[in-house]
Amino acid sequence: MAESPDRPVRPTIAELREVTQPPAVRGRKNSEHWVADVYLRRISPYLTRALLPTRVSANTVTWFMIVTGASAGLALLVPGIPGALLALLLGQMQMLWDCCDGEVARWRGTFSPAGTFLDKIGHYTAESVIPVCLGIRAAGSDFSWTAPSGYAYAGAILALLIMFNKALNDMVHVSRAFAGLPRLEDVAGVGTPTSSGLARVRRLVRYLPFNRIFHSVEMTILAFLAAIGDALAGGLAVTQALVLVMLVLAGVTVVGHVLAILSSTKLTAADRG
Repeated sequence: MAESPDRPVRPTIAELREVTQPPAVRGRKNSEHWVADVYLRRISPYLTRALLPTRVSANTVTWFMIVTGASAGLALLVPGIPGALLALLLGQMQMLWDCCDGEVARWRGTFSPAGTFLDKIGHYTAESVIPVCLGIRAAGSDFSWTAPSGYAYAGAILALLIMFNKALNDMVHVSRAFAGLPRLEDVAGVGTPTSSGLARVRRLVRYLPFNRIFHSVEMTILAFLAAIGDALAGGLAVTQALVLVMLVLAGVTVVGHVLAILSSTKLTAADRG
């Protein structure tokens, strides 16, 4: 899409917020992460305004997000609290870039399928590299191929489950497109199970939303807290326990997600809850 000629390259923060953070963006039920809603959307316009006078495109900003997310995972290979703290900061930076790429695109009017594709790559990359590296960290960052630790295997399986869980959402959109159904709206009520039993379980999970810990932000926060626990207890027992608990919860989440999709209206024409 061509760049909007009537918008200045040095807008005010108020102008940026009006155009780049409309209710359609801030009101998304599932696509807007809580850190963006709580504080990153307050910061992002300042970085976006610094980017607009440059030749940096929205897709280039998304590449920044991809590299930052992968780096958050790799930072976990640095032992102790410093590596976990670096991962935590990079996880926040990844989400900040994720806010800014859309804001740059909205201001310039440069949306494209390539941008959406790159955004998907960014999230899949971060949320696969982080659990893999967390497993290696739990194994003591031992890269020996002759006797790999079980925790490294656990991290790899955890990454696989997280990727499968993320792919389930994309599978819904692909399945609807193949069936000629309209795009699924990101509003409250969509995806509520029609089964009364599953609906009750879904309501209970809201009080302890463990299914949300598999985002890059939550995983880096948990890794940092585990690193503090390791420092206090000595050794890697807390990080190892974290990997195993996340592995179990990821398995539960995948099974629950599949059942929730199949029992909801997501795969039918009646997609509003």
